[in-house]
Amino acid sequence: MTNPLRKTMVYLGLADEEVEYDAPAEQRAQPAPSVAAVPAPGPQRAPVTPLRRPAPTRNAAPADMNEILTVHPRHYKDAQVIAESFREGIPVIINLSQMTESEARRLVDFASGLSQGLYGKIERVTSKVFLLSPAHVAVSGEQAEPEPGVDASFLS
Repeated sequence: MTNPLRKTMVYLGLADEEVEYDAPAEQRAQPAPSVAAVPAPGPQRAPVTPLRRPAPTRNAAPADMNEILTVHPRHYKDAQVIAESFREGIPVIINLSQMTESEARRLVDFASGLSQGLYGKIERVTSKVFLLSPAHVAVSGEQAEPEPGVDASFLS
């Protein structure tokens, strides 16, 4: 392995290292078998770990839910409080009325990813209020029909 490009690729993990074995003298003297006689090695596969894992036991449904957190964030950095509570299985109501529109959009994107990553739901209550509900919480209610002529964007 004298090729410097090959050495670099092996160092970076982009190629497998070729191991050179010293064969005994009697094997080196024999002619190489024909290509048709040697079966090609099949591709070797690494074990695959599934991405979907069961929810941890600490997030199991509590016997009785006795808390819903309401957050009135003013800055995007307030997302940490939302995430910590939601990870503990507490439903969170987010009121974005005190945020700028750009930060509110970022926070809604973050909350959407958070709820998706923990198998929960995010629902829009009003134009600036959202409900994050964990997987073990069922939210019931009527689905409001969108009014004609009303902009249905996330933060209108």
